[in-house]
Amino acid sequence: MSHILTQKLDEEKVFKDPVHRYVHVYDKLIWDLINTSEFQRLRRIRQLGTSYVTFHGAEHSRFNHSLGVYEVMRRILEKFMTRPAWQEAMPGWSEEDRMLCLCAALLHDVGHGPFSHSFEKVFNTDHEEWTGKILLGETEINQVLKQVSDDFPHKVNEVIAKTYENKLVVSLISSQIDADRMDYLLRDAYYTGVNYGNFDLERILRVMRPHEEYAVIKYSGMHAVEDYIMSRYQMYWQVYFHPVTRSAEVILRKIFKRVKDLYDEGYDFNCQPHLLKGFLEEKMDLKDYLRLDESTILYYFQMWVEEGDSILADLCDRFINRRLFKYVEFNPSIHMRLYSELEQLFRQAGVNPDYYLEFESSSDLPYDYYRPGEEGERLPIHLLMPGGELRELSRASHIVQAVSGKAQTDHKIYFAQDLLEEREQAGCRDVVAKIRQALRDAEKSGAR
Repeated sequence: MSHILTQKLDEEKVFKDPVHRYVHVYDKLIWDLINTSEFQRLRRIRQLGTSYVTFHGAEHSRFNHSLGVYEVMRRILEKFMTRPAWQEAMPGWSEEDRMLCLCAALLHDVGHGPFSHSFEKVFNTDHEEWTGKILLGETEINQVLKQVSDDFPHKVNEVIAKTYENKLVVSLISSQIDADRMDYLLRDAYYTGVNYGNFDLERILRVMRPHEEYAVIKYSGMHAVEDYIMSRYQMYWQVYFHPVTRSAEVILRKIFKRVKDLYDEGYDFNCQPHLLKGFLEEKMDLKDYLRLDESTILYYFQMWVEEGDSILADLCDRFINRRLFKYVEFNPSIHMRLYSELEQLFRQAGVNPDYYLEFESSSDLPYDYYRPGEEGERLPIHLLMPGGELRELSRASHIVQAVSGKAQTDHKIYFAQDLLEEREQAGCRDVVAKIRQALRDAEKSGAR
């Protein structure tokens, strides 16, 4: 066994945390990972992307969250590995397994980029792939992990990618009740100032038990898990899918799309997007990726407000100064052809629908039971019954059963209402009137 696995700091390091009160670091390996440049970069990437335009407190970073996930994992392992009766359910567990859990918890989001999900959709990239490249590439993180063994970075990557052979290790960081979700629900609720995401973490940690390939919940703790499931449900619809946040995301994607279109056309930018060149040419390397953070992107947006291209300048001004798109509800199953009609009408009015009109959907599945073989297969939450048998959560809880396996989707059409008003004043009254009627029809379909 490598010495670094058991090497402790001379003095415990503590981060004061508003959610967990304290984040405790005892292991030198964890402290070394926190101090790498790749992990420190997460301080400059917001956890909730554009949610700060809706909830002004949502300025917390992926650095905050990653430390929080580590702390939840540390507390889970502290209980699992110090109680002899529970260790029987963890045969063969070693100090390396413990450190794998802690490293995966700390590093699971290290591949996120600026405004990651919007950025990924336009440039066809994936933060999970970048996480793997950071763990396995020529990085400080890779060098720290290799202090354990040459293959330890691969093992950490496998845990995060959910392919590691020890399924209990994987489930603690990625399942329907894991360290990641438990931290982000509490943390995001705290920073957005809402009550929806709050649940009794202490109670869940007390009733969580190791069981072969996954953790289970003692039956007496079922109501705490019900609260957790409903908290997740409420946070998605009240915070993560908030329509104003989504409006900002739409504009963000339109900016990236406009930059890509202009670059492909050979446009001569006044402020050249040098740090985005790799993505624009679809050959970004790891070194260039790690130079990107949200301060970099916002700098470009500030500069492009004065760009010669009127569409790019306008979109950047909208994002910087919160001049967002309006929206209406929309049911595509009722009005299948309406969106294409709106595109044509926008063009007739002289408003480019490629940048000022967007159909956007958000969907979530609060909880799912086991459906083997299905894409996105989810491991269900099991309750440990008084007799020792296991029961899947939705079979014991009427509350969870009500939301189990039922994906909810919300469709909206986003558009630049102020541009329509300008075109109306410029003499395009008839076509703008048709657009307004089409939008009213869309809203009626969405209300059904």
